Amino acid sequence: MTQLPTPGATPAAPPPAEPLPTAAPVRPRWRETLGLLARNPTAAVSAVVLVLIVLVAVFDETLAPDGPNEQDPSLQLQPPSWAHPFGTDEFGRDVFSRVILGAATSLRVGFLSVAFALVVGTLIGLLAGFYGTWVDDVLMRLMDVLFAFPAVLLAIAIVAIRGAGPANAILAIGIVYVPIFARVTRASVLGVREEVYVRASRSVGASDWRLITRHVLPNAAPPIIVQTSVSLAFAVLAEAALSFLGLGPRRPDPSWGLMLADGRGFIEQAWWYAVFPGLAIVVTVLCFNLLGDGLRDVLDPRQRTLMAGSGR
Repeated sequence: MTQLPTPGATPAAPPPAEPLPTAAPVRPRWRETLGLLARNPTAAVSAVVLVLIVLVAVFDETLAPDGPNEQDPSLQLQPPSWAHPFGTDEFGRDVFSRVILGAATSLRVGFLSVAFALVVGTLIGLLAGFYGTWVDDVLMRLMDVLFAFPAVLLAIAIVAIRGAGPANAILAIGIVYVPIFARVTRASVLGVREEVYVRASRSVGASDWRLITRHVLPNAAPPIIVQTSVSLAFAVLAEAALSFLGLGPRRPDPSWGLMLADGRGFIEQAWWYAVFPGLAIVVTVLCFNLLGDGLRDVLDPRQRTLMAGSGR
């Protein structure tokens, strides 16, 4: 039997409403990517080392104790010491200063050649993957022709035809890596162009330019970013190989490959002459490769979900 309220009694206050759950703020994708990359110690250390190498290349003249061609005949082939941490060469030049100054030359050739390959290769891959049909056939067959030649031999042939020098080395290395970027971009675009959001935008009348710039390219970018890091490693190696063969920067300009070539004749009596430029190449290439591996894990959707869920 229901009990009626007593006349004049104050009704009981209703229970307090539970607060609605607040959604966590959405982090920008680039910040999330950097956070996941920082949790990978190998990639994080590689990125820090590369930043230091780039800073050394930018401020090379400030950091180098001596000029690139300052000679002291009384200090020929001196071993490493406090005054000359990397020793001296056959002309009495400070190897430490030349390694620092050579970083600018080697990295400049590597970055500019990869930038050339990135722009041209990405454009070719976008057109081939987005339009397909005869455009895809023609462009990809041209890329297959370039792929038929070994990379270093093709670069040597281009430099041999156009002549030695940094500009021609940049062009040669860039042409070698254009097909790689074209193939990576095309493969990524083929998977993106049939997505629902792309077809929906096309159905409402979006132009090809808008589809490519707003939907296709941003979502096809992760593999291209990873390939850029990997290609930078091989570009530094290719520049060192061309310089070693006398087809890159010319003497007396310092370059890691040139220093390696000059030091090979003194490897028994002055091991430091070739070892330190070689170590600079090894560390730079290794860091680019390790950073590329970390970017591949972070930008892959499956690996990204696992890393975010495991708290790595």
